[in-house]
Amino acid sequence: MFTISKHRWALVAATLVALLCIYFAVNWWLGPRVTADVVVRRDFVQTVVATGHVENPHRVDIGAQITGTVVRVPVIEGQSVHAGDVLIELADAEFKAAERQADVAVAQAQAKLRQLKEVQTPLAEQAQRQAQVTLDNARSTLKRNEDLFAKQFIGEAALEDSRKAVDLADAQWRSTQKQLESTRSTGSDYALAETAVAQARASAEAAHARTAYARITAPADGVLIARNVEVGDVVQAGKVLMTLSPQGKSQLVLSIDERNLRLIALGQKALVSADAYPQKKFVAELVYINPGINAQTGAVEVKLDVVQAPEVLRQDMTVSVDIEVARSPQTLVLPSTALHEAEGPAPWVLRAQNGVAVKVPVRPGLRSGGLVEIVQGLNEGDGVLPGDAGLTAGMRVRVNAPAH
Repeated sequence: MFTISKHRWALVAATLVALLCIYFAVNWWLGPRVTADVVVRRDFVQTVVATGHVENPHRVDIGAQITGTVVRVPVIEGQSVHAGDVLIELADAEFKAAERQADVAVAQAQAKLRQLKEVQTPLAEQAQRQAQVTLDNARSTLKRNEDLFAKQFIGEAALEDSRKAVDLADAQWRSTQKQLESTRSTGSDYALAETAVAQARASAEAAHARTAYARITAPADGVLIARNVEVGDVVQAGKVLMTLSPQGKSQLVLSIDERNLRLIALGQKALVSADAYPQKKFVAELVYINPGINAQTGAVEVKLDVVQAPEVLRQDMTVSVDIEVARSPQTLVLPSTALHEAEGPAPWVLRAQNGVAVKVPVRPGLRSGGLVEIVQGLNEGDGVLPGDAGLTAGMRVRVNAPAH
């Protein structure tokens, strides 16, 4: 009884081993079981993905134009300001005193010009009239003496005295004429007086300008992104005290791998999100491609204009950018992992036909985001064997339902 039972268990064990061998042999012969990638038809967009930062086209460094002591700084870093807002005030007592002194000098110069018009010119006119009368009288006396001399009523000496009197009167008249001309609007005295007024006004304007320099104001609307001054500081002319980021068009500065240089072009659109606010998407446009390539990094700098910047966008903020470089509507798309020799001259994929992996040449198109466009070689709905399954052409294979 014990012997029969022993033989029965040996027979069962042998049968199980045989069945297992048959199972593994059948599985080996049928090949591994894999899930195929399905070829689908959809709109496909190729993008170049990069990260960068926000940058205004220009920044304004703000400094003092004079040396002075800071008495007030009414703004803080990060504050939005409008053009004309006071940013820094310097001590201005000395400048205001110089301003008043210059205004007094202007008033004095104007008074001298007015005196020339209202006093000196009338006096010069009166002196000329008197000189004219004297000259006329001297000439009349000379004429009478010449008649008397001809009749021998007077001598040569008296006639000579009359001639000298005419010459003296004429010289005096010419002198008064020159004095009158100099006081008129075309004369030298008038020009000197006007020049003195102009010089006084220029000095006054300079004094007013120096006083105005004590109040440093915002040159444009914007945001203060740096402040390097405090009350009590003695600042020097030309030293940068604040940096203003003016309002206006924001730009995104990116570094693109040089391998993608052939794909990008001016005018291309991009979808952007700030790393701090990934849900807030906005649009930008490629406007600049640096003609040179960084030899150390192998990257090319590009810039994009933000079409409508969201309120959350800040200077130097990090952003993620997807630049749309090409688009194919309703094209065949396949996971790029299914493509073999993708960068070679003859890419191919594996398809299961009658339980055997068959090599199928294909012509790929756009590539982006782990997907590749299939221009030729496959049809919609075809199942393609995954490239990472370790299969080779000619192997037997069993395919599960294609993955969607």
